[in-house]
Parts: sequence; C-alpha cells; structure tokens
Amino acid sequence: MANELNGQKIAILAADGVEQVELEQPRQAVQDAGATTELLSIEAGEIQAVDQDINPSIKLTVDKAVADANVEDYDGLILPGGVANPDNLRVDAGVIAFLQAFFKTGKPVGVICHGPWTLVEADLVRGRTLTSYPSIRTDIRNAGGEVVDEEVCTDQGLVSSRDPDDLPAFCAKIVEEFAEGEHAVAPAGATA
Repeated sequence: MANELNGQKIAILAADGVEQVELEQPRQAVQDAGATTELLSIEAGEIQAVDQDINPSIKLTVDKAVADANVEDYDGLILPGGVANPDNLRVDAGVIAFLQAFFKTGKPVGVICHGPWTLVEADLVRGRTLTSYPSIRTDIRNAGGEVVDEEVCTDQGLVSSRDPDDLPAFCAKIVEEFAEGEHAVAPAGATA
C-alpha cells in the first residue's frame, strides 16, 4: 500500500552526527506511504550528517527547532542513530521535554542504532523492551529497559532496530505502526 500514512505528519529528531542512511531511508519510507515529514533539531539551520559514524557526508536543512515544535502536530516520531547524534540530543533540555511529552501521547516512535541513548536520558526505556546497537545495551538495561537482539522489536508502539543492516525491516515496521496510530500509554511509573 502506498497511501497508508496519507494525512500524517512525522517528526524526525536529529542533530549533528546523525547517520545519514538511518535518517534518509526511514524518511523516504514514510513519505512513500503518504506522510509528510519535518526534520527537528536543537536549533534551526543545518545539521551535519555522517556515514559510518565518522565520515562527514551531507548537510541537512532543519525544518524547525524542537523548542518551536508542538507534540500535537505530529502523528509519529523517528529517532535515527549515529554515535554523536543522540549524544548531542540528550544534553538538550528542550529535546528531553519534547520526548517525554511525545511518549505521554502514546503516538508511535521509531528508534534505531544509537538512538535509544536519548530515550535513556529522558527516562523512557524503563519497563520497555527494545533493541539497539550493542554498545549501548548496558545503558538501556541500567535505565530499566529490557534488551533483545532482534532485527526489529516493537513494544507498545516503540519500534527499535540495531543498525543500518536492519533498515528494511525497521522501515516496514514503522510504516505499519504509524498507520496503527496511538497505542495504550504505559502505566504510571513505566515512562516519564
């Protein structure tokens, strides 16, 4: 189906150091399904994407600073990886507040590779099952999350994958979850 996301607006939250392929392929997948996307970041302007975590690739134009974004304007959220990207995002109070507000809505979220680092900082993995790049799995466990080593994992609308090799499965699953819409919000104390 090419129109399952017609009328939906999907936010993509990224910063300098975002893995280019982990932003571009999911963005293209949701756009191909009929959604529009907005790239949010810490500040307006441009962010530097990378290839294989360290090689600068292209600059991406930010559509809106996260401080100017309203959770209610979006039907879903994508958090790409790259080592530096989530590290930059997780130290910004506005990013953390946006994520916490977004998760309270029950709207679906896709996160890949190192992306869960930002969720750890926002205390949003507690009581959730997800997968990630191997090097951050201890951080997820220490934050109260359960980690599985699977190509794609879904828990109450939270879709996660390990790395760029998982992008085909990740892209298909986020389109499916975004089409389903809001999920039941986890019980109090399970997420921030």
